[in-house]
Amino acid sequence: MIFAAGRGTRMAPLTDARPKPLIEVAGRTLLSHALEPAKEAGLAPIVVNAHYLASQITAALAHDNVSVIEEDTLLETGGGLKNALKHLGSGPIFTMNSDAAWDGPNPYEILRDHWRDGLEALLLCVPVEQAYGRTDHGDFSLSPDGHIKRGPGVVFTGAQIINGDVVAAEPRDVFSFNHLWDEMIGRGTLRGVNYPGRWCDVGRPASIPLAEEMLRV
Repeated sequence: MIFAAGRGTRMAPLTDARPKPLIEVAGRTLLSHALEPAKEAGLAPIVVNAHYLASQITAALAHDNVSVIEEDTLLETGGGLKNALKHLGSGPIFTMNSDAAWDGPNPYEILRDHWRDGLEALLLCVPVEQAYGRTDHGDFSLSPDGHIKRGPGVVFTGAQIINGDVVAAEPRDVFSFNHLWDEMIGRGTLRGVNYPGRWCDVGRPASIPLAEEMLRV
């Protein structure tokens, strides 16, 4: 599942008349930067959610073998995936945010190679020094064996594998993945893996030239 429903307020004024996933970076939309690696990895079915200017997202994907779910209200990440489970089924599901650029191997394949039975979620992270467009100290602390907890050290890239059964069991309809991750940390079922390439958070207009420079070098 690729998340494309947000209002993109940090990207204003570029998002005044178009949704953030359709903003171009290096000649391709942000949505394409998330979608094409999924196709290359052979993932199917693929679902994209939309809310803000949703008709533009639907039109952009009209010729792709992708299901678009137009949400009447914003459901956040966890709620968006729960709403899409009828199209995706149960078990492990790849999810990706549509506001980043990648320079390196296919992120979905990195996740697939490191997934194993017994996990409830596997987060794809990147060391702070390989994360463009971020000036903080990271989101998580990641140990050499993949154990992950809140704290500085690595940045969550917006890509993960998560068990759809855990999402389906959440009673709320509007919720963030953060809620589930904290519960998984307590159960010891959340892991992380570092992305070996470079990654750029394209959440603000100033991040676009950063991402394009990263992709040129």
